[in-house]
Amino acid sequence: MADSSESDITDQNGPVQSTITAHTGGVAVVPQLHSCHIEGSVNINVSTSSAPVLESDICIKTVSEKLKSKLRKTFGSILEGIAKKGTPTLLNDIYTKLYILEGEKEGINHEHEVCDFDSISKSQSSQDTPIDLNDIFKPLPNENDQEEEKDFRIVLTKGIAGIGKTVSVHKFILDWAEEKANKDVDLMIVLPFRDLNTMIDDDDRYSLQELLEEFCSELKDVKDPKTYDNCNIVFIFDGLDESRLPLDFHNNKRVSKVTKKCSVDELITNLIQSDRLLPSARIWITSRPAAIHKVSNWTQSTHRLTEIQGFSDPQKEEYFRKKIHDDNLADRVISHIKTSRSLHIMCHIPVFCWISATVLSFPEILDTARENIPTSLTAMYTRFLLYQMQKKNEKYYGKHNTVPLSETDMKIILKLGELAFANLEKQNLVFSESDLRKYEIDVTDVSVHSGVFTEVVKEEDPMFREKWYSFVHLTIQEYLAAFYTFYQFVSEGSNPFPVQKHRQLYPRVEYNRNTYDYEEEGEQSGDTETMGTLHDLHKAAIGTALKSTNGHLDLFLRFLLGLSVDESLWRYFKLQTTIDQESIMRTSQLIKTKLREDNERELPSPERCINLIHCLTELKDNSLVQEIQNFMKNLSDQRISPALCTTLAYMITTSNEVMEEFDLRKYKTSREGRKRLIPVIGRCIRAKLCGCELEQDICDTLAEAMEMPLSQLKILDLSYNPLTDAGVEKILQALLSKKRDLEPLRLCACHITETSCVTLAKVLQQSSLRELDLSVNTIGDEGVKLVCTGLMSPHCRLNTLGLKDCNLFKGSCAALAPVLWSFSELKDLHLSDNDLPNAGLRRLSAGLRNSNCSLRVLRGEENLPTIGDTCRKKPRADPRLKGLTHLPRDVWLPDHRERLCFACLRSHPKSPSS
Repeated sequence: MADSSESDITDQNGPVQSTITAHTGGVAVVPQLHSCHIEGSVNINVSTSSAPVLESDICIKTVSEKLKSKLRKTFGSILEGIAKKGTPTLLNDIYTKLYILEGEKEGINHEHEVCDFDSISKSQSSQDTPIDLNDIFKPLPNENDQEEEKDFRIVLTKGIAGIGKTVSVHKFILDWAEEKANKDVDLMIVLPFRDLNTMIDDDDRYSLQELLEEFCSELKDVKDPKTYDNCNIVFIFDGLDESRLPLDFHNNKRVSKVTKKCSVDELITNLIQSDRLLPSARIWITSRPAAIHKVSNWTQSTHRLTEIQGFSDPQKEEYFRKKIHDDNLADRVISHIKTSRSLHIMCHIPVFCWISATVLSFPEILDTARENIPTSLTAMYTRFLLYQMQKKNEKYYGKHNTVPLSETDMKIILKLGELAFANLEKQNLVFSESDLRKYEIDVTDVSVHSGVFTEVVKEEDPMFREKWYSFVHLTIQEYLAAFYTFYQFVSEGSNPFPVQKHRQLYPRVEYNRNTYDYEEEGEQSGDTETMGTLHDLHKAAIGTALKSTNGHLDLFLRFLLGLSVDESLWRYFKLQTTIDQESIMRTSQLIKTKLREDNERELPSPERCINLIHCLTELKDNSLVQEIQNFMKNLSDQRISPALCTTLAYMITTSNEVMEEFDLRKYKTSREGRKRLIPVIGRCIRAKLCGCELEQDICDTLAEAMEMPLSQLKILDLSYNPLTDAGVEKILQALLSKKRDLEPLRLCACHITETSCVTLAKVLQQSSLRELDLSVNTIGDEGVKLVCTGLMSPHCRLNTLGLKDCNLFKGSCAALAPVLWSFSELKDLHLSDNDLPNAGLRRLSAGLRNSNCSLRVLRGEENLPTIGDTCRKKPRADPRLKGLTHLPRDVWLPDHRERLCFACLRSHPKSPSS
């Protein structure tokens, strides 16, 4: 710039004028006068003007600074289950980066998730592109094909219980408050659903401005409501699964002004809907998978779905080393976790890492006999409960090794257990002081004197008229509810499950190992207060849990059954009893019978079936696993139930072995059973699913299985299944998203049209597909034209293309000819049973005769001859050509590749000897 300015000065006769405009915060490059010979006077006029600073800008900046200061204090430390009287840990010291992935908007499980630790442990892959927590609203590199990349406005993040959703929210907020990330954001407002629940029974109506002031008192300094329209705001709604708001998106009135008063539910639904209240604000919602459907039409409403998948193996070790400061002890804990496969898998869940670290961080635990070291889910939580009571006794009473627990300790545990059970049944996760008083829980007394309450229950920040409480984690509530149920049965014989009087009550049964039947021996009846045997209690719990629409009693059931066989720990709780082996055996038999259920009305859902498998593990029963393994070794004509199909699929997908071939036709089961076996293709090399009556509804599961990070699928045959365009589209998108090394893809007679060919062309351009069979589908000329755009790509590796009986005409030949004379790798083309006119064949022959053509086999049964791959004879001598009279002449075009080409040469005759 300096040189050009000097040139302007010397070349012009008149005065030099230069105008520079600089905006606030901008950098201006101005002409410089140096080393210049200047004659005459120099006049430099400098005038500055600045745009007026709006009062709202000053206000927002002030409010933002106050809000950041408050959030740094609020989220700078993490309690990890320790209540206010405990010693907090700095979040930045303990935080371990979690694995966050782009999710799929199809095939979401609307049921409450089972703690399927095995699938989580296998769900991470180097092929996946993780999303940085602070970039949750930003597109991935090359994700947005539009010219101008825009941030996502509404992000929905799912994750199972304990996976770290809330901790991630806290870290996201803290990084903003410490100005480490998202510096463009003016306000970050946290609206946890559990806090919004406290306003359900409130008859008051709020404007959005008033609601925000209730949660953030700093916003009271914002006097002008229009300020919210002009600033960059992020709303965070944590814990959708905990929401008791109706979230009536369809019937709530439209609200577009921040000053309009309405119900809290109307405010929230209008905020989430893009075109209504503060449409430029960004929104982050977190939820357990089962509750995603609470956001009406969420697949269209949300702009990005992400999933938190917990700790990878290295991150587990990182967490334990941060949590346990003694390096030697940390090594021992990590070593024990690795030696127990079940613990190692479960530690993908951060909350279980915390519980495991708490229990195992004491040397005396690891120094005990190996059989006493907790290796199951129930044993670990039982040890955790005992540890809390011991910690309380040491802190307040100076007592050590208080075995068994005192009467006072047991009263505290049972009161909390009764509270946990009652609220679990109602699916309430937060409760008030009045709720605690119903169970004679003195908040002040317990919070001081009970380690259980200090660690297990945390007090919510009081924002309204009364304080609210919750267990530190749902799994703690589920465990205490199960403990209360088991203890009450053993000590008093009571049944906490309501049973109607004069109702047939759970007949005694015997298990026939030959027929796999669960046979009734007679009828028993009872009332609502007592149960006869431990098996009766188990059966009532299993029946209630299976009726749950969202699986909210799944873990409760696992804990209840685990407590029934954990005899080594009963003495700590003064339980004078022994294991009822007969009841345990009958309960195991009942579960296996449920898994063999073939009546669709009584059939448990796949999620419930998997939980029943975990229940057998808690009961230390591996017989079903062995039975399935024997069945797999020798597939027979024995019919298997859909529930057993779920068991089979679960075992295969969670094993370390890969099947060479999975042929769905070999499994004698119903259509529902075949549907439940679909996930197996994620753990096999060749998948044969042809002719299995599969329809569009299985394609979500199929696509999910194909996207398994450890999938080694090479061959997929889906022929003769009415999948339709909609179903095939999901499968093709799975191929595109994960860049799988699938080689043959057979879609013969899958009821697809040219609609699917758009995505097929992209697959051909981006995948390693070697064979594609589209025969017996009405794709027509337009479909072939689309497929050919993929074939022409230099990245296409397709060798074989099946287009038999695809309703092809002249246009298909015109589209295929350029493919043949290009450098395509196509070597085998099937065009039989199509009405190809001579004019089209002449176009095709031009491609066949080109020296660049790699085609070796041109298959046809009526209008084209069928020739072997490397036939050295002239076509006239081949007996398979007899009767082909509609082609006037066949031509032999020899070259160094000994290629055979046949075409109609009616207008361009050429002798075979040429």
